Amino acid sequence: MLRSDMGVSFTGRGAAQLRRAAWQLLPAFGLVAAQLIFFGMPAGAWVRGVVLGLLIALLAMGMALVYRANRVINFAQADLGFVPTSLAVGLIVFSGLPYLFGFGVGLVAAVALGAIVELAFVRRFAKASRLVLTVATIGITQLLAVLALLVPRMWDQSAASQRIPPPLDWKVTIGTFILSANDLIALIVAPLAMIGVAVFLGATRLGTAIRGSAERSERALMLGIPVAWLSTLVWAIAAGLSFLALFLRAGILGVPLGAALSLSTLVLALAALVIGRLRHLPTVATAAVALGILEYGVAWNASSPLLVTPIVGAAVLVALLLQRRQYGRADRDEAAAWRLADEVRPLEPWVGRLPLVRLLRWSTATLILLGLVLIPLLLRTDQIIKATAVAVFAVIGLSLVVLSGWAGQISLGQMAFVAIGAAVSGKCTISWNVDMSLSLLLGGAAGAAAALIVGLPALRLRGLYLAVTTLVFALAVNSWLLNRQFFDWVPQERIERLPLFGRIDVSTPNRFYVYTLVVLALVYVALRGVRHSRTGRAIVALRENELAAQAFSVSPIPVKLTAFTISGFVAGVAGGLFVHLSQSFDLTSYGAGASLDVFTAAVVGGLGSLFGGVLGAVFLRGSQWFITAPEWRLLSSALGVLIVLLIIPGGLASLVIKIRDWYVGVVVRRRSPHDPTFLPDALGTGDHDLTEGPGDLDTGDCELVDDVSIGERSS
Repeated sequence: MLRSDMGVSFTGRGAAQLRRAAWQLLPAFGLVAAQLIFFGMPAGAWVRGVVLGLLIALLAMGMALVYRANRVINFAQADLGFVPTSLAVGLIVFSGLPYLFGFGVGLVAAVALGAIVELAFVRRFAKASRLVLTVATIGITQLLAVLALLVPRMWDQSAASQRIPPPLDWKVTIGTFILSANDLIALIVAPLAMIGVAVFLGATRLGTAIRGSAERSERALMLGIPVAWLSTLVWAIAAGLSFLALFLRAGILGVPLGAALSLSTLVLALAALVIGRLRHLPTVATAAVALGILEYGVAWNASSPLLVTPIVGAAVLVALLLQRRQYGRADRDEAAAWRLADEVRPLEPWVGRLPLVRLLRWSTATLILLGLVLIPLLLRTDQIIKATAVAVFAVIGLSLVVLSGWAGQISLGQMAFVAIGAAVSGKCTISWNVDMSLSLLLGGAAGAAAALIVGLPALRLRGLYLAVTTLVFALAVNSWLLNRQFFDWVPQERIERLPLFGRIDVSTPNRFYVYTLVVLALVYVALRGVRHSRTGRAIVALRENELAAQAFSVSPIPVKLTAFTISGFVAGVAGGLFVHLSQSFDLTSYGAGASLDVFTAAVVGGLGSLFGGVLGAVFLRGSQWFITAPEWRLLSSALGVLIVLLIIPGGLASLVIKIRDWYVGVVVRRRSPHDPTFLPDALGTGDHDLTEGPGDLDTGDCELVDDVSIGERSS
């Protein structure tokens, strides 16, 4: 009887494990089924798709390891292997050394590079927001890409498009498809590497320690586990996996041009990562292989290669939406780790009325206004156009503050909404001679509609899941939705700047500069009003604590969609300004890479305040376009971004707040030098915008009465 009960128990446990495994592999089966049904291809092409899928799986598994160790999306994953691959190609192809020697040197260099990157950069951001660290990995990507291009200079050669010759003279023909020894090596080495990582994590003490520190780093530290050094080990392993992927790819397709991999390939690895819920390595690996097969099948059948991204993106979105909702403690911990920069603390009203504080406020406003007035008087015409572009990017930064800063929704495809607004606004001006202000509103409406549609998955997907969705949307917009090969309504003629209201001429750079500043000011004031309204407080409340906000009768669905709509509208208005500034619609200006750039600028500026969105645009675009001294142009580079984030993790806005608080502290201490508790009371506790006049603050905004403001005190 006991044996029977034990057998039943074992059978039940085994059945549950089989069901769990089947559910984890279901996305991969579904993606492969979609390829077999809709995008059939010969057996040889299918094998090549498996090979390329395995290489994507190596990247995705490395990203999963880094995420489990640091709770960060590593955009530098591919470039960690790009540098050692360039070195290995130089040794094998240019120096003529043996295949295995070049492979071994490259692998050792990759492991060392991963450890160096973790020690030099990642460890410096240990206490920063995971969002800040993610932006730092974008900067690391640019540094590694430059280094990878410099390595072949040791041989006075370029490694671009170079193929590594196979060590064996072996070929196999499947139908009309010829597979070389490099394909066979990839089919053997890639699975063995992933199996080795799985065994290491599951059957060794180091692997157990890595898994334990990934689950609860604080508890692991209390148990004496060296979490920091385990993080270094994880980055070394991730770099080794990246090298394997790039090295094997170089034997099949050649060394990539410019960057380690295209952004679309990186998106496939990201998609596999989120399909595997960021931590289930078997699901991540199988989903990556399935996505590689699907992508190759679509490319084999599609009439245009531009259709590959939207079709694969649609399949990824379906796979994500069909997943079961499972938001437990781990998901809540991840959401907390991804909280953004600290909100701006307001001053007490009586402090704002102090003469010296009022002097600071009005002096700052006067200096800013004076600088804006002097720009058209002192700068050349081309510089005025660049200054206008900085103002346009400031509007884009404001849209990101609404979506990522207020709502906590990570958007990596914001330029897609800008592009839609630009196309619609330009079309209205060209086809119907619509007044420019009305065309901006129509462009904003188009951006709002697109953001609303993209925001619908936000009702099921959170945080990084939504980030991948927006990035896929940005790629689809650039390759298909706004491409004239598929839609002939996209404007291609010159876009004239028609007189405002039929009377006010804005055709000259100076006049359009003034008009752009007026639009920026109106958007800023409008968003400031939204932030202080019930809607704005509800958006922030959902970001801080969704369950508590629901307890105060805040409905998540309309509030989240409102945040997306407002952000999309502002981005669409910025697109209308941009297309009238350039007087043409150039699709290359709105690529997914540009989306990552504006997101980086917003984080550098500080997503905790509206003024941070403006500061980020001024800092990155201004230093890029207006600083000519070589030693200062470093500010706009990847290294400049890393330096700023290392010194000021909260962004430039937090630095301004520290200066303000220091000044207010000096003023208040002069009034009450013997009361040490006086200063904290003067600084307030709420979260208001940076440029609010201290005398205009309403202390009712910080209360949990009537209007919902849950969590605002947490900053």
